[in-house]
Amino acid sequence: QVQLQESGPGLLKPSQTLSLTCTVFGRSITIKYSYWSWVRQSPGKGLEWMGAIGYSGSAYISPSLKSRTSISRDTSKNQFTLQLSSVTPGDTAVYYCAARPLAGGSVYTVTFLDCWGQGTQVTVSS
Repeated sequence: QVQLQESGPGLLKPSQTLSLTCTVFGRSITIKYSYWSWVRQSPGKGLEWMGAIGYSGSAYISPSLKSRTSISRDTSKNQFTLQLSSVTPGDTAVYYCAARPLAGGSVYTVTFLDCWGQGTQVTVSS
């Protein structure tokens, strides 16, 4: 059984860089099976797919966030990390890490995500 757990700061000031880590239990992130993704949900809005990293380390980033976002991994810790720079109050959201199988449609969607972390609240405020 695969489990994901997000960790990171809950409160940032505008212009800072958000760094969130997802620790994966029950499956190696290097196995050719899954995309490992980041999704967020702002107050009153739907789920927003932010990006993903594949088993080979290839990263896929939402075009709307590409200038501020990077996703990396630490295979020795079975973790993958989201970095979002120059945050604003508009980045206030619950952030989730999630996983999906390689098979299926486009990676640039929340549609095929089938395993989720519990989510972590991130608030950007001065």
